Amino acid sequence: MPDLQLTRDTLEWVAVGAVVLAALAFLLVLLALARLRALGRRVRRLATPGARTAAGGIDPRALRHVSVVRYDAFGDMGGRLSFSAAVFDAQGDGFVISSINGRSETRTYAKALTGYESDHTLSPEELQAIRDAREE
Repeated sequence: MPDLQLTRDTLEWVAVGAVVLAALAFLLVLLALARLRALGRRVRRLATPGARTAAGGIDPRALRHVSVVRYDAFGDMGGRLSFSAAVFDAQGDGFVISSINGRSETRTYAKALTGYESDHTLSPEELQAIRDAREE
């Protein structure tokens, strides 16, 4: 193995390079800590109850009005296996899902709600689900 001889100039350049690399590593650590601190603040803000609400109340966009109406869609079947479920926010924006259960098949329908109304005709059971959810 050959004897490795380094000149003083080479050693100085290696030392300067090591200092520069250490400074860059230190700056990267500081940047990572700052980003981690900012992320922690965001997580705490999201985890705080009521953080995303208007004036400390319940978020008006939250889908919090829910009602399910069960019924027999056909007179010859029992068990109230058909249902209509309404889910909407404080402005009445949400949806209604209805499932009509028959002897040989089940059909499911979804209808969008805007301001408690739909572009599609609502059945009496769907209207009842909306009324019940509004009263809760």
